Amino acid sequence: MGLFSSDTKKTTAKKVVKAAKPKATAVASKATLFNEDGRLAQALIAPWFSEKALIGTERGVYVFEVPEHATKPQIAAAIETYFKVTPVKVRIANLPAKKVALRTRRGTGMRARRHKAYVYLKKGESIVFG
Repeated sequence: MGLFSSDTKKTTAKKVVKAAKPKATAVASKATLFNEDGRLAQALIAPWFSEKALIGTERGVYVFEVPEHATKPQIAAAIETYFKVTPVKVRIANLPAKKVALRTRRGTGMRARRHKAYVYLKKGESIVFG
């Protein structure tokens, strides 16, 4: 019954019985959910190549640029789907905007804020970019 409708009858809710789905891992089941609405493809923007990030790859830690709305389960599902490796842990870092010198008459400007994710892999697994 709607708030502004003229229908005064109360409708009864019907019970819907869903078929049993095969059980899967938590990350794999979330990956299929994110694929349906298209958000999984937007969970990773690009790999983060810096000196600190490249040193971390020797220990199984990979860094990716991610959008600000991406969550840890989305990032883990995207890594598992695209690179076929299982992330052990995901950490997200928010980098603030900074003032930078423009070397012109205007003087200074602002660099945009960024978000990156540290993805920890199992020992022996690696990601090859390229």
